[in-house]
Amino acid sequence: MSEKRIIGINVLDRIKEAGRTQKVLSKYATSIKTRLGFHELSEDICSRNGFVILELTGKKSDWDMLENELNEIGGINIQTMIFDLNK
Repeated sequence: MSEKRIIGINVLDRIKEAGRTQKVLSKYATSIKTRLGFHELSEDICSRNGFVILELTGKKSDWDMLENELNEIGGINIQTMIFDLNK
């Protein structure tokens, strides 16, 4: 593999969008090597905004399909980092 792709997902409203987002992530579970999720939490409140960071593995075509399906979900913002491992 000559490329490493990291996807950052900002879930703007976890209560509304977490279900659809989780369904897509589960569908492409074999393409996800590492998954880190976090949101602000205090004794009084749990933030509606959350973040998920994914390190992808496997075939680039699967990565593209995952990104396309995530982009179809309203209420989330996606950022992608691509690292060239040949440099």
